Amino acid sequence: EGVVVEWDFIYDLAFKPDGTQLILAAGNRLLVYDTSDGTLLQPLKGHKDTVYCVAYAKDGKRFASGSADKSVIIWTSKLEGILKYTHNDSIQCVSYNPITHQLASCSSSDFGLWSPEQKSVSKHKSSSKITCCSWTNDGQYLALGMFNGIISIRNKNGEEKVKIERPGGSLSPIWSICWNPSREEHNDILAVADWGQKLSFYQLSGKQIGKDRSLDFDPCCISYFSKGEYILLGGSDKQVSLFTKDGVQLGTVGEHNSWVWTCKAKPDSNYVVVGCQDGTISFYQLIFSTVHGLYKDRYAYRDNMTDVIVQHLITEQKVRIKCKELVKKIAIYKNRLAVQLPEKIVIYELYSDDSSDMHYRVKEKIVRKFECNLLVVCANHIILCQEKRLQCLSFSGVKEREWQMESLIRYIKVIGGPPGREGLLVGLKNGQILKIFVDNLFAIVLLKQATAVRCLDMSASRNKLAVVDENDMCLVYDIHTKELLFQEPNANSVAWNTQCEDMLCFSGGGYLNIKASTFPVHQQKLQGFVVGYNGSKIFCLHVFSMSAVEVPQSAPMYQYLDRKMFREAYQIACLGVTDTDWRELAMEALEGLEFETAKKAFTRVQDFRYLQLISSIEERKKRGETNNDLFLADVFSYQGKFHEAAKLYKRSGHESLALDMYTDLRMFEYAKDFLGSGDPKETRMLITKQADWARNINEPKAAVEMYISAGEHSKAIEISGDHGWVDTLIDIARKLDKAEREPLLMCAHYFKKLDNPGYAAETYLKIGDLKSLVQLHVETQRWDEAFALGEKYPEFKDDIYVPYAQWLAENDRFEEAQKAFHKAGRQGEAVRVLEQLTHNAVVESRFNDAAYYYWMLSMQCLDIAQDFSQKDVMLGKFHHFQHLAELYHGYHAIHRYTEEPFSFHLPETLFNISRFLLHSLTKDTPLGISKVNTLFTLAKQSKALGAYKLARHAYDKLQGLQIPTRFQKSIELGSLTIRSKPFHDSEVRALPLNPEASPDTLSIWPSSHCSPPPGGPALTSS
Repeated sequence: EGVVVEWDFIYDLAFKPDGTQLILAAGNRLLVYDTSDGTLLQPLKGHKDTVYCVAYAKDGKRFASGSADKSVIIWTSKLEGILKYTHNDSIQCVSYNPITHQLASCSSSDFGLWSPEQKSVSKHKSSSKITCCSWTNDGQYLALGMFNGIISIRNKNGEEKVKIERPGGSLSPIWSICWNPSREEHNDILAVADWGQKLSFYQLSGKQIGKDRSLDFDPCCISYFSKGEYILLGGSDKQVSLFTKDGVQLGTVGEHNSWVWTCKAKPDSNYVVVGCQDGTISFYQLIFSTVHGLYKDRYAYRDNMTDVIVQHLITEQKVRIKCKELVKKIAIYKNRLAVQLPEKIVIYELYSDDSSDMHYRVKEKIVRKFECNLLVVCANHIILCQEKRLQCLSFSGVKEREWQMESLIRYIKVIGGPPGREGLLVGLKNGQILKIFVDNLFAIVLLKQATAVRCLDMSASRNKLAVVDENDMCLVYDIHTKELLFQEPNANSVAWNTQCEDMLCFSGGGYLNIKASTFPVHQQKLQGFVVGYNGSKIFCLHVFSMSAVEVPQSAPMYQYLDRKMFREAYQIACLGVTDTDWRELAMEALEGLEFETAKKAFTRVQDFRYLQLISSIEERKKRGETNNDLFLADVFSYQGKFHEAAKLYKRSGHESLALDMYTDLRMFEYAKDFLGSGDPKETRMLITKQADWARNINEPKAAVEMYISAGEHSKAIEISGDHGWVDTLIDIARKLDKAEREPLLMCAHYFKKLDNPGYAAETYLKIGDLKSLVQLHVETQRWDEAFALGEKYPEFKDDIYVPYAQWLAENDRFEEAQKAFHKAGRQGEAVRVLEQLTHNAVVESRFNDAAYYYWMLSMQCLDIAQDFSQKDVMLGKFHHFQHLAELYHGYHAIHRYTEEPFSFHLPETLFNISRFLLHSLTKDTPLGISKVNTLFTLAKQSKALGAYKLARHAYDKLQGLQIPTRFQKSIELGSLTIRSKPFHDSEVRALPLNPEASPDTLSIWPSSHCSPPPGGPALTSS
């Protein structure tokens, strides 16, 4: 508190919105102060009587003052008066609209509304003296408080919209009102203080919020503090009190020697100015201490002075407990929460044992007023700390134990234990550190140090103790030996990791320090105090908020890795490191052949490739392999450290594995360097692999060259052949020795495939493969070369003539084909071809050709009959085929006569041919020969030659056969007309059957003539 100066009666004050100026209404003057240093800038004289009120516009451009002289003066921010207007009575209050900057001025009988754009003041009568006024945040409504206990809410035009009548009426004058400036409230809330000693709250609609709050004094001023969270109230009790926004009294801001008539908060700050009746001006700074408690991941703290918020630091869940009284102390432990209020202590418990449960209920209430510095709660007790004394109370309020310390208690913490037997860690100002069990009267001194204790924590296994002393030194002791293990400077708080014995963190100087084992400290920037360390989360209190900071444990993990302490590094990594750190740990452990740790780390990053490697190494170890160099070489090769791997392979006597590795990776130059001037066989193998690689990456030219240099001719030939490189194949074939039969045959194959038979023939000749050469000539239909070879080498005759005959047959050169088969000695094939030719000729009605083919067949049978074993059969076939040849030769004329429009033969010839055929067709009729055609020809020629009886006989025979449609009419007509002829033939000469007797009978066989069958009767007319 700083008393600035004493003046006359201080009725009102106002801050410039930016907080740089303070305007006081002191006597009949206005005093303007600089708020930065309290300097009086200028007294303003313009009123002739006491100034009752002052108000600053929200835009900071002007302010107004009202006086008992009935006038209102408008001043600029440069302290110049620019306008003055009057009312009929003394001015009681003024207020600027926060949005439109319209000024409301109120007197004992009326109120006026003025804005710069208006020429005159708009005035409205009032039924009672107006004592106070306040605009809503949006500037839409003006609330007027009156001496008769009525609150009138008007719009911007001065029209009354809501009227609130207080129960006390004129006995409870409204002395101060104020709208809550908070933007978070859903409704406009009006705080009303009256001289019926009541504090009330109303909505804009006039509805009261809650009940009246009784005051034990007459309130003279009310205002909101810190954006509407709290209320400042002053009056006849000569002090300024702090209330919650709901009207719960929290405490006294300052006490004075006279009534407090005005108190206002400096904009956007925690400063408050108070003006009193005796002219005293007081300046206060309000600092709210942090009231809180922490246990592991649960943090409880005071909010709005009357609420307790419990925050789960891991899940970020929060729950609010409304106590409706000032919260003085908070303690939390496991499922218990203790809250000290002014007149009682309330103990809460969780509904369930679920670690994430956030629902608390009241378990016990100890209705007594306690004075204590620190409060601790256990499962069944509360511990009160009063200077040097500790008291243990049950939840029913009964004192069970008391401990008296040698010095002031500076720090106390519950470190766990069975219910009813918890242990407390206590640090004293004299440097003594004790452990107390709540069921034991005797305190155990853990150690004594020279400096006062500020903060304490014990490691998870209770083996180490960390202390922060008053010199900002963090000291770590072994509890059993009392030995100082190490110390670190610049610490204000310390916490052990609850999941790792050897890790602690401490904060100080804007840094967070993490220390693992005895390694150097790792620092990173962090504001605030460390209060807990769980896994990778550090709980940090900064100003009034607690936050869980996720801190990667990379630095301590790498410290363990540097010392090859892989298992310890893995434990640290489990607390929380990045994926990159996990991979680094896995690699380091693998290189250190710590396979179990490596496997866990690779599992974490889901690297199945390395897990497979570890699995294969473990299998090999089970089979008895013990060569660590070989295992490490495999690891290096997986990691891409190929040269190191090759050295290890060589050292372990497995050079071949190094070569395989280089060749698999296509590092052929490195492989050659590795080999040096070694075994030529291995060099060739290396070149072959390099060629394989070139082939795989689609570099066939390079691959061919490499294969040739490595002596892998077959692969070179295959690539060249597949790509059609004939020149390359010729070079290879000519360079190869004739003894290398396999690659030369491949060359010949590709020459054939690529349509270069000349080179193929050259190649076959080179290796002396005559059979393949013959096949080549046959396949390429180079028959002359083939026949020449056949003459020279008769054993290949069949290989030449049979394909030749087949080729002839396929090209419709059947007769040549038949001869070729015959020449090849394939009589069966020759006969089969002739039979097929004959059949085709018959089907196509080429009966003359059919006759010729049957004659050839008969001649073939005659040739075969020279074989004694087949003589009888073949002679029988000879006669049969001769007979068929004669039939088809004769039928050829009949067919032409019936099918073609002109006849080439004389009637006598056709007559004799048809008689011959009918004599011969006594049994089966050969394919293609028609009896109908034969009879029809005979009938017509008989009629023409006057052999009517024979013609009639032929027509009768036709009636018993199936006659084609085209002959139907002709035969029916012939049958009818023949009946008109005589029944006896005329005397005609006997028609010769010998072809030589007839000039138009053709002979087609030089050694055989058509003649009647042996013993067959001659057909003559009678």
